[in-house]
This record gives sequence, C-alpha cells and structure tokens, in this order.
Amino acid sequence: MRTKIRNARRLVVKVGSALVTNNGAGLDKDALDTWARQIAALRAEGRQVALVSSGAIAAGIQRLGWTRRPHEMSKLQAAAAVGQMGLVEAYEKAFTRHGLHTAQILLTHEDMADRTRYLNARSTLTTLLQLGVVPIINENDTVVTDEIKFGDNDTLGALVANLIEADALIILTDQQGLYTADPRRDPGATLISEGRAEDRQYEAMAGGAGTGISRGGMITKIRAAQRAARSGAHTCIASGRETDPLLRLAAGEALGTLLYATSTPLHARKQWLADHLQLAGDLVIDDGAVTALRSGKSLLPVGVIEVRGDFERGAVVACRSVSGEEVARGLVNYSASECRRIARKPTAQIEQLLGYIDEPELIHRDNMVER
Repeated sequence: MRTKIRNARRLVVKVGSALVTNNGAGLDKDALDTWARQIAALRAEGRQVALVSSGAIAAGIQRLGWTRRPHEMSKLQAAAAVGQMGLVEAYEKAFTRHGLHTAQILLTHEDMADRTRYLNARSTLTTLLQLGVVPIINENDTVVTDEIKFGDNDTLGALVANLIEADALIILTDQQGLYTADPRRDPGATLISEGRAEDRQYEAMAGGAGTGISRGGMITKIRAAQRAARSGAHTCIASGRETDPLLRLAAGEALGTLLYATSTPLHARKQWLADHLQLAGDLVIDDGAVTALRSGKSLLPVGVIEVRGDFERGAVVACRSVSGEEVARGLVNYSASECRRIARKPTAQIEQLLGYIDEPELIHRDNMVER
C-alpha cells in the first residue's frame, strides 16, 4: 500500500503549529529549513509540492509576548497579522537556500464556496506548481470570521488536495500517527499502520482536541483524510520530528499511518459541492425522496416536507431526512420562499404557484452530490 505515496507525483504537505513554532517557543527555523530541503529533493525527482503551513497565529502570539492563545477574534486576527510576516519571511529564506521560489496563498472558505474564486484559486495554484514554485498556503486569519473559517489547517490541507487534484496529502504532526486509542491516556494503545480513509471506526480512536498551540487534534486529521479521499487522494499522518519524514514516505517507507482512498473520485464540479463547509439552508425530505436521491435521481418539490433557512436561487443547500441525516447537497433552483410555496406539490403546479417555471426539479442530479 505504501506505493500509493511513493508513486504520488503531486503532493500537499501540511505542517502543524506545534512543529512550526517548536511547541510555541517561536518559529523553528531549523525545522523550516529541513522541510525546505526535503521538498527541494522531491522537486528534483519531478514531484510537485504545495505546503499548507499553520503557525501564523502561534508565531504572532510569541512575538507579542502573550503567554496563552486568546479567545477574542480581534486578538487572534492581530496575532495572525504579526505572525504571518515572520512566517513567510522565514519560509522564503529557507527555500531560497535550496534554489526554490515560494508564493504566499491566503484562503478563506468564501474563496472555496464561490465557484469563480474556487476556479481562480485552482488555476493559480496549478500554474505555480507547473512553474516549479512552492505555494505556501494558510488560512487568511487576519480577515476570517467564525462564519467563514476553515477551523483548522488539516481541513484546509484536504480542501487544497481536492482543489489541485493531488495524489496524496501528508500531514506532519507531533504524534507518530493514528493509534487505536489516545496514547497519552492509554499505555496499551498501538499505532495503526494503514487503513481505509472512509472507515468511520477511526473517528472513535482519534481522541480529543489539539493542544493550546494547535486548533485541531487527531480527529481533524481523520476527517481531513475522509475529505481528501473524495478526490482520490491518499493521506499519510506522520511525525514531523522524525528524520526526513517526507523523503522516507516518498521512498515508500511504512512511516506513520496511511489512510488510503478507495472510493471513486468525484467529478470536479461535484467535488466543489462536497467541499462546502457552510450551507445556506436545509430541505427536509420524506422517505420516498431519500430513496430517490440515493438511486441517483433529482429532487422534486413533492418530496420536500420542510424548508429551513433563507437562501437565494443557486445556493448550496443540504437535503436531510426526517431524522436529520444529510443525504445529499446541491445547487437549489429556487429561493427559500419559493421552495416553501411549492413544497409537497407536484411539478405540474410550479408555474401556477409561482407564476413561472424555471426548472422542473428543486435540485437536478447533475448539481447534487450524495453524502
């Protein structure tokens, strides 16, 4: 199975705050230089590498002399603004020593949710990779709000892997990989060498949240692997404190935990739909509609029981069963108010109820992805 990483030609590497800042002590420039050296070696092998790096907020906290991570959004944004300067400068110097150019890419969820901005980001990143430039990607913490933030860079790494159709996502952390239980609490926990990314049992093994420096934890890495698998990307979770982990993984060494993708990759447009972290609303559907959607059919108004939220035509909404399970999501053809007027009604009555008919379906199957 480790040949899946060895054969990968386009990689996304994500490094966490604890590694970037040496557990909050400040930017670990030796570590940055080590990663730059390894990525330069991978580039020399003909591989393309995008780097998703945490650390801006943690570096800013250290520069500002704060002893703990603040909770106020304004202070987090201020720390990110201060820390991002030092982070980018340090990476640029590290990669320059190895003959590589870098580019700073700051993203928010809005960049991924808007179709045009999504395609622009994809085009920019793929062009940079083709030019031999290493993109340094982070969440735009200086402007992010609770409503649009990714929440952790593990999720961002998976979204970037999907965005550029990477072959593999490598998550470097301060743990050896995924264990059968939290090794900090259970001395009997054993390392899981490999498994299916889509296997839901790993979520129960992932333990709690991250440290005071990082935002994630093993659970976000498991979910990132699940998300990356939707575009066919395999995920490896390994310790960034090992000697040359990127080179060893690229050589096929069984380091850390490999969570490999087994499902058929989604088409690009449906991948974009699947990657939405925030939805505009919900359509609660009956059992018949649930069966129809899982059979690959479109959603008709007659199957909708309830409309939740306030959204416009073209928004991404969830289709949920009566029990609350998300069955699918897609681009809705009518606004929330219009959906309420035609819910539970046959398609033949849409024009009579609204005064016009745009599409016979609420969500066409071509604009829908199952969950």
